[in-house]
Amino acid sequence: MIDQADTLVDEIIACVGNKIVLGIPLAVGKPVAFVNALYQRAKHDPSLSLRIETGISLEKPVGKSALEKHFLEPFVAREFANVPDLDYMLDLRRGCVPDNIVISEFFFKAGSFLNSPQQRNYTSTNYTHAVRDLLDKGVNVIAQIVGKRTCGQNHEQVTTYSLGSNSDLALDLIPEMDKLKATGHRVAVVGEVNTNMPFMRNHAEVADSEFDFILDLNTQPDHQDYALFAAPAASISPEDHLIGLYASTLLKDGGTLQVGIGSLSSALTYSTLLRHENNRVYNKVLSDLNVFNKFPISRDIGEHGAFEEGLYGCSELMVDGFVHLYKAGVLKREVFEDLTIQHLLNQKKISKTVTLATLNTLLEYGAINSTLTQADISYLKRYGVFRPEVSLVHGKLVTPNATAGTDISQPDIQHWIETHALGPSLKGGVVMHGAFFIGPRAFYDDLNQFSDDEHQQFCMTSVNYVNDLYDHMLGNQQLKQAQRKHARFINSGMMVTLDGSVVSDALENGQVVSGVGGQYNFVAQSHQLRDARSVIKIRSCAYRKGKLTSNILFNYGHNTIPRQLRDIVITEYGIADLRGKPDEVVYSELIKIADSRFQQQLLAQAKAAGKIAPDYQLPPEYANNTPDMINAFYRKYQAQGLFAPFPFGCSFTAQELKLGKALKALKSKTSTRTGKLLAILGSLHTQKPDHDTEQLIKRMKLEAPSSLEERITRRLLVAELQKQS
Repeated sequence: MIDQADTLVDEIIACVGNKIVLGIPLAVGKPVAFVNALYQRAKHDPSLSLRIETGISLEKPVGKSALEKHFLEPFVAREFANVPDLDYMLDLRRGCVPDNIVISEFFFKAGSFLNSPQQRNYTSTNYTHAVRDLLDKGVNVIAQIVGKRTCGQNHEQVTTYSLGSNSDLALDLIPEMDKLKATGHRVAVVGEVNTNMPFMRNHAEVADSEFDFILDLNTQPDHQDYALFAAPAASISPEDHLIGLYASTLLKDGGTLQVGIGSLSSALTYSTLLRHENNRVYNKVLSDLNVFNKFPISRDIGEHGAFEEGLYGCSELMVDGFVHLYKAGVLKREVFEDLTIQHLLNQKKISKTVTLATLNTLLEYGAINSTLTQADISYLKRYGVFRPEVSLVHGKLVTPNATAGTDISQPDIQHWIETHALGPSLKGGVVMHGAFFIGPRAFYDDLNQFSDDEHQQFCMTSVNYVNDLYDHMLGNQQLKQAQRKHARFINSGMMVTLDGSVVSDALENGQVVSGVGGQYNFVAQSHQLRDARSVIKIRSCAYRKGKLTSNILFNYGHNTIPRQLRDIVITEYGIADLRGKPDEVVYSELIKIADSRFQQQLLAQAKAAGKIAPDYQLPPEYANNTPDMINAFYRKYQAQGLFAPFPFGCSFTAQELKLGKALKALKSKTSTRTGKLLAILGSLHTQKPDHDTEQLIKRMKLEAPSSLEERITRRLLVAELQKQS
């Protein structure tokens, strides 16, 4: 137990020596106090060699232009108060990391290191292989933020720690570090206590003996733990909402859900809630879009009713959407760690409500013996079939008020059990398995405010448990398969080629945008499970270097998911069902959900390659994929209070929303030299700004421009704000 970060650095150097390979988790689980102290020590002591192995190093947003900086400064000061910076990230941006330090990541925050020397330090790997790769790289120190709690009284007190946001790798790494210790290697496992980290239970709660060192700064007078990095909710665009709506039609009641992060994930959550809570309107929307006729897969494998049995979440990333679904009664299908119970629930031979039939069914399927043993009693109590007070004493079933024999085939003993021993319902089930989490501040607050019963239903666990089907110390393949019925593994991509290959992590010049993460794992898993499907969400087009380009391409020089694993692709224009289809169908289905401004070009390329018959014509119902169509749909339902840009709360003020919209439009218009010239010419005829516009201009520190550039910028911004008012 250590109460100073610098003291911990001394201990680590004494433990492992001057060559440190530090493994720290993805995203919010990084132990910032320890990492910064270790980094600064190495920075000022060239005799130390430090390699940091990690992923998703989070940074507070920083604008590139003066305009962006003026917009962001008050927002960052408010939303990231008491959130510390990672010193190594500050130095990476300044280009002043010393030669004795290397920072290597296997997953970048999307787009954060394009055109950066950091591209050279990227490691491409599947999330499930990260532990193996860390060991291969010689990791000798692992560290992360942990939650802490002490239960009991006086000498009976027991302290446990929670891996909190990042049980993903630690649950597998710690045993491997123990093996290294046993063979004489000098290694260390470090936990840094932070009282703001939600204390997750189940697999994430571990004994204090799992750690070699605990850094707990709370023993210092007046110490306040730093705030966790919270990701503000992103605006959901009309296009995103439509993608989420189409994806929601593929969910099957009683099924399994995996999602990613960002506005596309939030859009799916929103439409899933709409389906459950306002089903009449939901189906009216689907009817208006002619979903079931145009995209019959939504009828064939999905459903459009409310969720009676509910969903089970099995997702490497637990986002705030899962908590919204839980509160609404959608995320409620519990899974259990016992294969027999899980199979019987799947087959509806038992239900969560315990009756005498539950006991007899478990007997019929060999889960217990006719004459109950101590192991049987423990099993039945663990899963709530028997009450906690039931025990086996001298060959008799005993409760505080009654005693009976153990031969449950006897009618009188069955009657006794029904009267004295049966519990009300199965227990030990969970509605969510996740490997790491990140989200808005309100999400962390929700997790911190969970009751004990709610915590028991959310299990943060190993990424190797969640992301693949192989046997694992926490559950074997048969159990995973039984739990993950009707799975919809939903992820996002950047581009898709007409042969069904998906581009999600990098560009064709080799530059890495983000990383593979767990996407390949989930896609592969979907092909291994009989009733599972992989769903990739992609926006149909994007602006690149000021030019509108299609995200559905004839070909591309890189892919993340190869064509032989193609399955379902969704854009704002619909759903393409690709699995097991011949190339002609695959090519035509993807063209059907492309933006119409690119459809004829794609069709011509496909025909030229002999992939589509020369006389094929695109059906007219798929030829109106235009922004005008989307905007007309959006305006209609937005007027009814649906599909809002921030349905789950907004971190921006009303002023910031107006400015953000104007700045986004202005950035797009001025991304090319011609566009910039046209925008300047158009701004010459702006009217005098009214009081509200003046306040916005003041917020951007342009009320008294001191240079020609600032005067032009002010005029451009005023013009854009006036267009939007």
